[in-house]
Amino acid sequence: MSQYLGKLHECAEKFPQTEIWMDSCGEEELNYGLARGISGATSNPVIVGAVVKKEIDLWEPKIQELIRKIPDATEDEIVWALIDEIGALRSKKLLSIFRAYHGKRGRMSIQTNAKYYRSSEKILAQAVHINSLGENIQVKIPASAAGIQAMEEATYRGISINATVSFTVAQAVAVAEAVERGLKRREREGLDISSMSPVCTLMIGRTDDWMKDYVSHAGMIINPECLEWAGIAVMKKAYGIYRERGYRTKLLSAANRNVYHWSELIGGDLAQTINYSWYTRLDRCDMEIRDQMDCPVAEEHLKQLEKIPEFRKVINEDGLTPNEFEKCHGFCATISGFIAGYEDLCGLIRAYMAPQNWVE
Repeated sequence: MSQYLGKLHECAEKFPQTEIWMDSCGEEELNYGLARGISGATSNPVIVGAVVKKEIDLWEPKIQELIRKIPDATEDEIVWALIDEIGALRSKKLLSIFRAYHGKRGRMSIQTNAKYYRSSEKILAQAVHINSLGENIQVKIPASAAGIQAMEEATYRGISINATVSFTVAQAVAVAEAVERGLKRREREGLDISSMSPVCTLMIGRTDDWMKDYVSHAGMIINPECLEWAGIAVMKKAYGIYRERGYRTKLLSAANRNVYHWSELIGGDLAQTINYSWYTRLDRCDMEIRDQMDCPVAEEHLKQLEKIPEFRKVINEDGLTPNEFEKCHGFCATISGFIAGYEDLCGLIRAYMAPQNWVE
């Protein structure tokens, strides 16, 4: 009988430098992951909404309590009060890891309002608030031009950021440079950075989605297997740049769509956030656990991908300018999904604030 509780547990034990995170703040999901060696967790409006619905017996009394306690609150204010409650509570599950690693692991990522992606001031103000929810909080900020500006200032203020809505090498470099500026400002003023833990998420599965959408829209014929490697190519290119330049931000992969999105990154000094569904699927696979981070993407795949104009935007360091980040297909599709998830959560709260039922 195996000493491991599945493949991801084996991976965490054999390659501890390749951190595995749970892409959820749910009770069941976190308990499952913690038993198998996860060292962090992430959330966003879609995730929080799914957790509230799944755990409605737990959260319904809290929703009703918040509505009573804040009689003049808007539904948005109740939503954020609820997100704060969930984030603060579930971050405690990771505290022992956080303390054991002196802040370098064991964080819960909580996302700023996706609607703020064009305002650095609003992002920063909310980042300061979210950071106050617990000692092991990490604040997710979108990799738009305004978001990157906010990341520098948030880092300077001692906040560990997690760049999100990011899919390209250009975004990864811009994020790392912004964090370096913030860290250096702190160092010049003698402020502590020893426990800070900034990460840059690359949503590699959504990079693949972007390429597939473009190919379909343009009527191109590309070997379909090659389209499963676009995000991996971006991740490996960014990883090489980060190592070469010594950036103190850690790369984090997200949005799994296939087994490569996990297996090809094993051995890297990075993190992977994996949702519960993919986590349990990967746990049952028969993939050999071995170092593959330094294995390059096959040249034949890259040649096919280079035929796609959008791939050149995501793979090249100068493929997009910061002002173009929020206009690219991946960003627009993802931020729209996050906002839709947030509005769905507002709708759930609205059903308690303005119930559509007959009252005798």
